[in-house]
Amino acid sequence: MKKTMPSYWLMKSEPDTFSIDDLAKRPKQIEPWNGVRNYQVRNMFRDQMKEGDLSFFYHSSCPEPGIYGVMKIISNAYPDPTQFDPKSDYYDAKSTQEDPRWLLVDVQFVQKLQTPVLLGTLREHEAKLAGLRVLEKGTRLSVTPVTAAHWKYVCKLAGIKA
Repeated sequence: MKKTMPSYWLMKSEPDTFSIDDLAKRPKQIEPWNGVRNYQVRNMFRDQMKEGDLSFFYHSSCPEPGIYGVMKIISNAYPDPTQFDPKSDYYDAKSTQEDPRWLLVDVQFVQKLQTPVLLGTLREHEAKLAGLRVLEKGTRLSVTPVTAAHWKYVCKLAGIKA
């Protein structure tokens, strides 16, 4: 059986909503990455992201945005149950069990960075990180792909093994 290399991702969350520390405290350090309501990201979950991929955990909309940890994708995409719950902030009245609109993946904590790689640091290395979507003006997606070269470079900046 041919072993495929993992793909790499950057997944954003506001730390006052859900942080790398919150993930580390979850049972088995696992959490469904729910609440995504963007068709482009939904399609990435469905068509590109796979079990075994790795992702940077990026804190956004905070005083010091940046990469704070690493997590592993531990499931393939499946319907996000919050879309069916009228009490949920992520409820979608047009989504049905038979034809769900929104998907999620389960993530598992790998490690918290001793020193986060802040957005300012990423910008200082923009020549080496050209094309890293989080550095592009106007990019608002909460999940973006990361090339293997960018993954290795950011891991080097973070002082962790790629």
